[in-house]
Amino acid sequence: MTLGSFARSAAHPAAAALFLVAGILATALGADVTVRHQIWTIGLIGLGAPIVLGTLRGALRGRFAADLVASLALIAAVVLAEPVAGLVIVIMQTGGEALEAGAARRASKAVATLEAMAPRTAHVFLDGTLEDRPVGAVRVGDVLLVRPGEMVPCNGTVRQGAGSFDVSTITGEAAPVDAQPGMTVLSGSIARESPVTIEVTAPADASHYHRIVELVRTAEASKAPIQRLADRAAVWFTPVTLLVCVAAYALSGDPVRVLAVLVVATPCPLILAAPVAMLGGINRSARRQIIVRNGVALERLASVDTAVFDKTGTLTAGKPEVDRITALPPFTASTLLRLAGAVEQGSGHLLARSLSAAAIREHGALPEATDVVDAPGGGVTGRVEGRTITVGAQKLIRTREPEAAAAFLAYDGDPGLQAYVVIDGRAAGLVHYADRIRSEARTAVHALGAAGVRRTVLLSGDRTANATAVAGELGIREAEGDLLPQDKLSRIVALERDGHRVLMVGDGANDAPALAAAHVGLAIATETRGLSAEAADVVLLTDDLRRIPEAVAIARRTMRITRQSIGVGLGLSLVAMGFAAAGQITPTVGALLQEAIDVAVIVNALRVLGGRV
Repeated sequence: MTLGSFARSAAHPAAAALFLVAGILATALGADVTVRHQIWTIGLIGLGAPIVLGTLRGALRGRFAADLVASLALIAAVVLAEPVAGLVIVIMQTGGEALEAGAARRASKAVATLEAMAPRTAHVFLDGTLEDRPVGAVRVGDVLLVRPGEMVPCNGTVRQGAGSFDVSTITGEAAPVDAQPGMTVLSGSIARESPVTIEVTAPADASHYHRIVELVRTAEASKAPIQRLADRAAVWFTPVTLLVCVAAYALSGDPVRVLAVLVVATPCPLILAAPVAMLGGINRSARRQIIVRNGVALERLASVDTAVFDKTGTLTAGKPEVDRITALPPFTASTLLRLAGAVEQGSGHLLARSLSAAAIREHGALPEATDVVDAPGGGVTGRVEGRTITVGAQKLIRTREPEAAAAFLAYDGDPGLQAYVVIDGRAAGLVHYADRIRSEARTAVHALGAAGVRRTVLLSGDRTANATAVAGELGIREAEGDLLPQDKLSRIVALERDGHRVLMVGDGANDAPALAAAHVGLAIATETRGLSAEAADVVLLTDDLRRIPEAVAIARRTMRITRQSIGVGLGLSLVAMGFAAAGQITPTVGALLQEAIDVAVIVNALRVLGGRV
């Protein structure tokens, strides 16, 4: 352990306290007063040196911190043989630093998580045989096999296979994308039901998923840390203290008065109030299933003025559900749902599961489907109660039921997702799917406005029409769709450049770059959303969006109480400095008085844990 790390360990204040007790015990056991003084001096030099050296290193790097006065007091305590006052300062100084370090222990693992998800090998066709190669060795023009459940390692074009891809890592959209020959597929997509052969159009290090990794790394590196609240207050408090010291010595010529001023001026309200209040705010948030990574994140959260939301999985449930059914005569919506749901029970497609679930909710047990033929990524055909049922995408219907397909032409321009249903060769109707808006989303958006967030924006990988419709229902005035991760990132950067302090709320891997770049990134980290959580400063462990404005309110109350504690504490210290400069307070008494001020400051800071937000 280095001197600097030792100075900031939790053992350091305990060691200072032990030296104080050891000196008292030595006297009680009959030792000479000189022995007690030597014990205290040894403790002060040994424990105070790392603090002074750390302050000196910070000063050489241009960091003007709150512990400058404390270091000057420690040096003066050694020179003027006032070890008790010095040891009390050590306890206050290192105790506050240990609290602050405890609040900031967790570090983001976003880039490591992204890289861990990336495939390491690719299945390459060579002279008719399949060979596994490192992804870095894949070249443009190589033909790869991507098996179900595997991530596409490089950008490419589908040559063979008719499955579907999970593209949620790229766009955040839960609905799979059908894979057809000639279709462009981006790295980061995951093959679902069937193997797919693709021809590589870009090597791994120039492909889409690698760009996401680099975006997160760059965004995290470019987010400059804010100056600690304590250090900002020290900018004016430290010069005031030094002026009082100069005045006290000029008027009296007594260096002990200078030490007394330094002791009562040691900015323990800065050193203690901020970390205690921050820990209180972090702990209160945690009780509400809101994980704030550290005090810097909490301070940033208190200052946000703009909220940017992802749509799918954040403001919406992220799972397409049956929204409505358009039945064509002579069929009814009930019949269509029952028969289509029955034949879809045999499919593993996400929309098929949604349709079957809706049919079961309305009809209970469904009839058995036979002769089921699943066209991966296209649809399914089977027989139910003696009738031939086809449910699928428009392309499948045109291929298998060309006469029925003509009846669906009038619905080609309908927005959103739909499945076409044909019964015994006749167009029976359409099943429309929609991603349900969360029931609490509107309340959460309005509550953010009440909490002082003046602007809300929706950015989505979904189609612009869908993003605009959701924004309209929630009272969000600005919305954009058809965005890739780098597009969201550029919008966040532009807002920050314009002076906005952005709270970015997302839930998927595609949101990770924007979460990392925003003033505050907030992730909803339930189920399998670990990547976005690692890129975020604040993590919700519950799907309740109402916790977002609550998190902002907790952060703002925490900072309000922190500033109040610092203001009152420094005010009392200024008064005590006046008495010390006048010779009314000795260094030891000053140290004890400063401890009393500390207690008052800590008690006030602990109000963060209670009361109403």
